[in-house]
Amino acid sequence: MSEPVVLQCRDGYSLAGQLWTPAGGPRGSVIISSTTGVLARYYARYAAFLCDQGYRVLAYDYRGIGGSRPASLRNARIIWRDWGDLDFDAAVRWMRGQDPVGPLVAVGHSIGGFLPGFAVSAVDVDRFLSVGAQYAYWRDYAPAQRWQMYARWHLFMPVLTSLCGYFPGRRLGWLEDLPAGVAREWAYRHARLEDSYPAAERDEVIRRFAAIRAPILAVSVTDDEYGTPPAIARGLSYYRNCHREHVRLTPQALGETRVGHFDLFRDRYRDSFWQATLDWIGTGANPWTPVDVLGPELTDGGQSSPG
Repeated sequence: MSEPVVLQCRDGYSLAGQLWTPAGGPRGSVIISSTTGVLARYYARYAAFLCDQGYRVLAYDYRGIGGSRPASLRNARIIWRDWGDLDFDAAVRWMRGQDPVGPLVAVGHSIGGFLPGFAVSAVDVDRFLSVGAQYAYWRDYAPAQRWQMYARWHLFMPVLTSLCGYFPGRRLGWLEDLPAGVAREWAYRHARLEDSYPAAERDEVIRRFAAIRAPILAVSVTDDEYGTPPAIARGLSYYRNCHREHVRLTPQALGETRVGHFDLFRDRYRDSFWQATLDWIGTGANPWTPVDVLGPELTDGGQSSPG
């Protein structure tokens, strides 16, 4: 059973969330963070599945999206970084308010698997499961689709955003509408994440990611045009003080001919991908064979930039 909840961010912004609570005492808590421009309700069936396994589960809309959208999105002062620094932070604090000491796992799809590093409270998460997680640097896109994707997200999107004051993704049938700051941050992202922000803020961005010590299981799919091996590696490099395992699945191993960037949260993966994630969520056991394993890099105290 689920119920609506409201999350209060540090800056006073209110986020719409949905909470699934199991019938008995929860065996742990899970936060689900969405990909860019996708409503939290897209993950409702996966959340209900986890709830049936005994977990308290929270899914929420980022500011500017779905139930967390302001009355007018035009020229709203919202950037991508806010979704981690303020919104994911609020989700962690809210869930820790429900259970201060029980296990807490963060499941993040695409940018939702990367943005926790912006949040001060991310150090209170016990494990991370990321799915196709990256921050959309264009050179990491799959070569066969790279130039088409570049034209869409790095040429057309910022031009249309400038004309409208926000990105009208819903009208195009691409995504939900996006705040202008989010669209521009995506369009103009640099190879190094911190270079997208003012020079005075860059060291703090690096420190936030380096402060996290919880293990990360990063899952990607071989036909994901966004979550390619270079994209996954680029994102994981910022979590330099975590144990990081990257698993790369094929559609055929999941009984499909095509999976792509979005499909793993669809109901047809209940008995395959969803079921396998329970091992990691419940015990931290990786149910797959990793293609890459990165250990913590603690020799510098976590203060240096990823190489």
